[in-house]
Parts: sequence; C-alpha cells; structure tokens
Amino acid sequence: MNYLGHIYLSFDDHELATANLFGDFVKGKKLSHFAPTIQTGILLHREIDSFTDQHDSVKAILQLIRNDLPKVAPIAIDLIFDHLLAKHWTRFHTHDFAHYLANCYNEFEQHKVHYPAHFQDFIEKLIHYNWIAHYPTLDGLTKMSHGVSKKLSFDNALTRTPSVFLAHENLIEIHFENFILAAQQHFNDFKLRNLM
Repeated sequence: MNYLGHIYLSFDDHELATANLFGDFVKGKKLSHFAPTIQTGILLHREIDSFTDQHDSVKAILQLIRNDLPKVAPIAIDLIFDHLLAKHWTRFHTHDFAHYLANCYNEFEQHKVHYPAHFQDFIEKLIHYNWIAHYPTLDGLTKMSHGVSKKLSFDNALTRTPSVFLAHENLIEIHFENFILAAQQHFNDFKLRNLM
C-alpha cells in the first residue's frame, strides 16, 4: 500500500502514523537510536509491506496485471489500493475523507519536529500539494502513476496503471475488499501486541 494505506492502518494513532510513513526512509535493522514509538512505526511499515506482498488477493491481482505492467506491477497495486481505499472511504472509516486528512496533516505538523530534515521536507510537501486528496478519483490515480513513474530509474509502463485497472476493475475491487478486511484484523492485532 502507498501513503494512505500506511496512514489508515495506523488506526488513528497519528504519532504512530508519522513514524509509519518515516519507515519508508529507513534502511537496515539497527533501530535502537530511534525513540520507541518511531521504532514501532518503522516495524509497522515493514509489516504492512510484507503482509501486502504475501496476501493471496495481492498475488491474484499480480497475475492479472503483470504482463501489462512488467517490473512495476507491485507498485501499481500499491497505487490502486490507495485509490480504492479513498474511493470507498465511507465504508472503512467514520470520518469524512477531507476532515480525516486535515486532522492527519495537523498532527503530522506537530510530530515532524522529532524527525530528520529530509523527512520534515517530505511531510511539508505531502501537506502542501495534498496529493492524497486526489486519490478517490481516476484522475488522481493517473497523477499518482505519472508522478511515481518519473521517479523510477528505469523505463517503465506505470503510467498505464489506470487503463489496466479499468480493464480488470470488478475483479480487482473484489480482491481489494478481501485484502483490506484481512489487513484491518491483522494490524489491529499488531497494535494490540505492540502498543497496549
């Protein structure tokens, strides 16, 4: 999952969500120099990535789209899942999507001071450009695909993600539903084990 999925699976714990996003910027196993909450967020980020890669629904989608999106199918799935989570937001959260994002951004602003400058810059751009607000629409998925495609260091077909998604939309939606319900349970259990 991409930014929204990682934030959502932090279950409204914005301090944890900030650390979860930071996990994308941290390599290696040595985490002891970070505060305990940041360590937990990094581990949560990695667990989300691992759970996603191993889930049967994700593997099924991968088989559907890998020929159309060689080398970037897993990235496309992350983007598609964020799009579907945002599109069907009211089924998965009680707060209005715009209100939820505004609250998250306010909390991220408060917590970012505990992080390195490069991550603070990322948070500022995330808020300023408000990328996530566009996720519910197909146009938002298109913008995401083009943006990520440009960042990759190799020629890729990631910009085809929206058309490939539409070609398999019904089946992908079913697989996403199965995935997100399983993810909710799995990461609620993770939070209980690690934070309670």
